Amino acid sequence: MIGVIDYDAGNVKSVMKAVEKLGGKPVLTSEPEVLDSCSSLILPGVGSFGKAIQNLKAAGLDRYIREAVSEGRLLLGICLGMQMLFDESFEDGEWKGLGMIPGKVVRFGKENDTGWDEANKIPHMGWNRLVLNREDRIADGVRDGEFAYFVHSYYAVPGDWKDVVYYADYSVKVPGVVRRNNVIGMQFHPEKSSDTGMRLLRNFLKEGEEIAD
Repeated sequence: MIGVIDYDAGNVKSVMKAVEKLGGKPVLTSEPEVLDSCSSLILPGVGSFGKAIQNLKAAGLDRYIREAVSEGRLLLGICLGMQMLFDESFEDGEWKGLGMIPGKVVRFGKENDTGWDEANKIPHMGWNRLVLNREDRIADGVRDGEFAYFVHSYYAVPGDWKDVVYYADYSVKVPGVVRRNNVIGMQFHPEKSSDTGMRLLRNFLKEGEEIAD
């Protein structure tokens, strides 16, 4: 089974359906005993960072996730779920994240001293080209320059660009896929990114099964 972590943070039906289409058996749950039986974990997320991280901590799932990762389980954070993998976010305040990948999450804009072009719209929404930053098995079968579907107003600024597998150019380099050991994040929605997203999800499921075996 694939554990889709339930912490009341947005619609997860599309993620569940994509996993099922690839032959996986997703289960949406917040129960540690159920998650313990899963080969890999998915942390989805739509909405506000502050509310999401508060929900996660209130359920004790932040501790569970850290323990599961330390034991070698494969974790995938999607969209807001990816952002929560980082140290902190500045969305409507300052919030501590899970601290699994060094870096921070900031809003698009000149106030971040990134050379932002105000002609670009916020949120960053729609199809954008993925630029390969480094090789990784999560990228197997996905060519440099393929497109993925993004919807977000905040983006990750990594502490180490070696953690970035793909990025998109939206006046700044926007990490699209990040990875540190068995922790993976996708800023875009792979389940809404056509064949490219499905190949990335398939690679994740395959690796999770191999680790579990």
